[in-house]
Amino acid sequence: MALSKASRTAVTIIGAGTQGRRLAFMWSSAGNDVHLVDGQPSQLQASIQAIDGFRADSQHKDASWGRINTHSPDNIAAALQSSWLALECVPEQLSLKRKVITDLDAAVQEDTIVASNSSSYTCSEILDTLNLRNERRFLSAHSYWPPETPELEIMGHERTDPKYIDLLMNRSKSHSFSPFHVKKPSMGYIYNRIWAAIKREALLTASEGAATPEEIDAIFRGVLKTPKGPFEQMDIVGLDVVMDIEQHYADARGNISAEPREYLKDFLQQGRLGVKSGRGFYDYPSS
Repeated sequence: MALSKASRTAVTIIGAGTQGRRLAFMWSSAGNDVHLVDGQPSQLQASIQAIDGFRADSQHKDASWGRINTHSPDNIAAALQSSWLALECVPEQLSLKRKVITDLDAAVQEDTIVASNSSSYTCSEILDTLNLRNERRFLSAHSYWPPETPELEIMGHERTDPKYIDLLMNRSKSHSFSPFHVKKPSMGYIYNRIWAAIKREALLTASEGAATPEEIDAIFRGVLKTPKGPFEQMDIVGLDVVMDIEQHYADARGNISAEPREYLKDFLQQGRLGVKSGRGFYDYPSS
């Protein structure tokens, strides 16, 4: 028998990569179970280890952590039945996101929120060409890195039922998030829309030879007193992900210079993806 919404406290996350494991950590912080789904067993195992590390380093050492349950994509029916929120955290590829959202929409309870963690695609872009069973419960819920960065941007589309936005706003607060409601469709939400301009200008500055990535990061940190500069941040995100996002902005807006993407492409062709590959704009010795 299906559980009522009030008795469903678990969250299902599709994708156990950098963001998926970070969100599993956050959504388990109030003692509720998280179901983490990925097709690669090694990715799931690495996620459990990463989440254990996040918890050990957490400011909330006395938290009553929920269980992290791992699943393959073909074995998640029970997980979805017990979840009030199903969240996709797959790579920033529109066709893949659409497939995952369509599968979730068909499999979850009628009043379960289906959300995307996309950093650049709006709900309307994802929904285009889709015929969901219940698009009124679909919205975006984009989060940030590192693990305890609490900001969460929640954005619906013109047919999203406001009650689902209210529910996610309220429940995310009880899981140590600081939610912001993006009130109008916005490519890049609030923060990433501004960050995209900084990131693109940093890439352009380096591509023109005006300064090296190291020099740009140094002056950025010095003036703004931030712990990391834009190139260090891009290495953490992953240069392949940065490229996907930049290409999406270029395709959608049509008036964005190609030089930053050409500069980035040189690093990708060398297999320099950032922290996850051990080399990006900087080198990262294996621990």
